[in-house]
Amino acid sequence: MIRDLLIQGVQMALVLLLAPLLTGLVRKVKARLQRRRGPPLIQPYRDLRRLLSKEVVLADNASWLFRVAPYMIFAVTWVAAALVPTFHTGLIFSWSGDLIAIIALLGSARFMQALAAMDIGTSFGGIGASREVMIASLAEPAMLMIVLSVAIIAGSTQLSTIAAFMASLMVGLRVSLALALVAFIIVALAENARIPVDNPATHLELTMVHEAMVLEYSGRHLAMIDLAASLKLLLYISAIVCIFVPFGLEHGYAIGLVAWLAKLAVAGVLLGVFEMSIAKMRVFRVPNFLGAALMLGLLGVLLLFVSQGM
Repeated sequence: MIRDLLIQGVQMALVLLLAPLLTGLVRKVKARLQRRRGPPLIQPYRDLRRLLSKEVVLADNASWLFRVAPYMIFAVTWVAAALVPTFHTGLIFSWSGDLIAIIALLGSARFMQALAAMDIGTSFGGIGASREVMIASLAEPAMLMIVLSVAIIAGSTQLSTIAAFMASLMVGLRVSLALALVAFIIVALAENARIPVDNPATHLELTMVHEAMVLEYSGRHLAMIDLAASLKLLLYISAIVCIFVPFGLEHGYAIGLVAWLAKLAVAGVLLGVFEMSIAKMRVFRVPNFLGAALMLGLLGVLLLFVSQGM
């Protein structure tokens, strides 16, 4: 029992410690593709330390919600990220690693962030919150279709069970899984405010979504929100590789850890290359982009109803 709790604690600590490094890797890849040296890989850790040492500046009309929201967003996102199997599936809290529960946790974090953005009453916060809610209203139905298609195949929405089934020989090649993978990637890009939906490096009021909601934050509050954003990116990448590339999860802790780190590194490089290969789309084109994810997920579910072998 103590050993199982210790291993679960190690996973939670690894998720928290590696999230900024993943963000630093994506930034480094993008900088190198632009023929720049770019910031070091550990720059996100330095930024977090600098923000934690600064004083928090609050508006006069900021309520308790504005003060509490960063800590709640960070805590909820960390719990959701810790529920995703990373280097092993048989951890003590693996029974709670349900896809629907993880979606609900992320939805509650988004709800708190949107409320906090509108709390002070600035125009930027209102614009960012409205765009965030618009994107969420399109991304969550697509995500539910993805979960439904995967659950029909694996017979469960629990990530450990899904990973064990996907690693077996009973899966085979399925068109529905390929559609779900593409839809999952689209939803992950939208939920993490990445290109082509949003650009995390911009501060243009006409284009930014996530950055518009956090412009009023500073100090340790901004550090909590930035760390939660890195955790969310790691969560989605870990969920994608857990479902669709589950090798290494059933072969011991050491092999599973090495495999997970390798998959994170490959995903970070691919994300950086993808963001440098495509331009950001207009805000009004985002519904079409997410609508494609919804249609792909729905098509995968319909194919499974037609034939379980598809």
